[in-house]
Amino acid sequence: MANREFFVGGNFKMNGSKEKVSKIVSDLNKADLPSNVQVVLCPPFPYLAQVVAENKQATIKVGAQNCYVKESGAYTGEVSPKFLKDLGVDYVILGHSERRQIFKESDEFVAEKVKFALAEGLKVILCIGETIDEKKAGKTLAVCKRELQAVVEKVEDWSDIVVAYEPIWAIGTGLAATSDDAESIHEEIRSYLSTVIGKQASTVRILYGGSANGKNAPTFRGKDNVDGFLVGGASLKPEFADIIKSRE
Repeated sequence: MANREFFVGGNFKMNGSKEKVSKIVSDLNKADLPSNVQVVLCPPFPYLAQVVAENKQATIKVGAQNCYVKESGAYTGEVSPKFLKDLGVDYVILGHSERRQIFKESDEFVAEKVKFALAEGLKVILCIGETIDEKKAGKTLAVCKRELQAVVEKVEDWSDIVVAYEPIWAIGTGLAATSDDAESIHEEIRSYLSTVIGKQASTVRILYGGSANGKNAPTFRGKDNVDGFLVGGASLKPEFADIIKSRE
């Protein structure tokens, strides 16, 4: 992985309770986690401060699932990156397919949010990926390039961006790309990035998301361009620790 630190993000989505989130963090606090893996827990907004306060693992950071493009103001229901930093949050997920599809966030709007979040001191997990129809039409790389290009046009320094390739057809379906397929796509993504951001592309971590779990995570070991996982449902279960340890 060319000295790229292994990265495992846990996206809780709209799941949890004070008790459930506390149990997840407590179990991870007790786990013997490898020191060379960056872990980021992304609970729903109401539990961010709780996770920041209860987390005792130095290798675990906290991330939000979204943020807005303004520091403050009359934007009812939105959350500023400044608020997240104030809570002790380090990362934010942007461009998740659920934001793009359900909430109709355009490539340009996602890119604007990435730019603003970085300027406010957050690190970004940038999600990209194709639908099943786009996959069948052979448009996987074209979709990924389009979503990346929007960010390229607004951001020069990618040192605080982690890219998460999440094929939409695999999210929450139990289906997953094979490790060979993921490696091939990640390699193409990195090759494309090298043409638009130059040498930085070699240091950008590219995660696989889409039904990653404790059983299939070890099959990605040895894939040079799979630098970790963005985990959905499995991040709420004990097997999340197994995913974190899957490169041991």
